[in-house]
Amino acid sequence: MEKERIGKERIGKERMGKRVFLKFAAWIATVGGAGYFTKMPGTVGSALACLVCAFSPVPWWAILTTALLGTGCADVYSKMKNIPDPSEVVIDEVVGMWLSLAGLPRTFILPAFLLFRIIDITKPVPVSTMEKLPGGWGIMADDVVGGIMTNLILQALYRLLS
Repeated sequence: MEKERIGKERIGKERMGKRVFLKFAAWIATVGGAGYFTKMPGTVGSALACLVCAFSPVPWWAILTTALLGTGCADVYSKMKNIPDPSEVVIDEVVGMWLSLAGLPRTFILPAFLLFRIIDITKPVPVSTMEKLPGGWGIMADDVVGGIMTNLILQALYRLLS
């Protein structure tokens, strides 16, 4: 009788731990639920990333950490929802937007936002190729490549205008 009660308590704690883990993954993947707010969650995620950059540049270690954590959480969330790339997952847009602005002055926030959104929506090669990677890797990789493309274009423009 006592062993059965202890066994049920252990299973209950494991289930509670799994629920907490899944909620944490969902919270990170949707950037605190921001991905649920509109029918344009990618735009919201990108705008939030711009808001952060408006106050302070995001250091490389923070971009890398967010990308790695976001990839894992996006993978868990997409498996939980059984959807390859759920639209409410916007952590990838945050990382892509931060990469778009890396090393650029704050005056480039609006051009970076607009160019990144165009690239993210149209998905030119190689962005579309990255999207085909499995799970969280595909969710994150297309926006990482889109962010790098945006950054390279704007860095060239910045150098031309300087």
